[in-house]
Amino acid sequence: MPQAQPYQPVLLRLLHGAAALLIILALITGFWVYNTYDQRWGNLPLPRLGDIQGIHGTIALTFLLLFPMFALYSFRIGYRRLVQTQSINQLARLGQPIWWISLQHCANTLMLLAATFSVITGRMMKEEWLPAGDVNRAWYIAHLMAWACLFVSLALHVLMGIKVGGTPLLLSMFNWKRRQSDTPRFWLQGFQKQHSDALLKSLEIIVIGGIGLAFVLPLFNLA
Repeated sequence: MPQAQPYQPVLLRLLHGAAALLIILALITGFWVYNTYDQRWGNLPLPRLGDIQGIHGTIALTFLLLFPMFALYSFRIGYRRLVQTQSINQLARLGQPIWWISLQHCANTLMLLAATFSVITGRMMKEEWLPAGDVNRAWYIAHLMAWACLFVSLALHVLMGIKVGGTPLLLSMFNWKRRQSDTPRFWLQGFQKQHSDALLKSLEIIVIGGIGLAFVLPLFNLA
């Protein structure tokens, strides 16, 4: 019997689709920047683009502007897909379906944390470093680590989605059907939710606080 395709809220599809596209583009252009100016751990025969840093920066800034809304949606409306205290306890049930679901929640949460790490380190970069061959700056090394974390997190996010929900879950993100109740005037109601789970609250503070730092820290980056 074919597996039923789950329904995804319109706002989730919009935010998730935009975030996914921007993250993939940021990963590609981020590697292109490394491939152009660094190459210490290998390279690919990619054409040289003079403004690749500008392209990467524009994509990253666009993601940063979207990220607060996506993060708030994840913690206030889509919280059931994230790690909570019960998720940690369920990891002890090795091999059972709930174990895989808990792993998926971990992968989803890791994506948010990796994206937060990426926007903070990226905002502390200066465009003149790499063209001048200054590739040992601490913020640049940290941003390379963030790129690797984001790449691994994205791979885990996709793989766990396939494992738990299969093709129907993936296709549901591209299904543009909507229910009558799924309209913009109902979207904002969920953002007012407050949750009692201490772990979930802590993660929300880390991610939202990190996004705030990404906006504020560059003002003090005078080096």
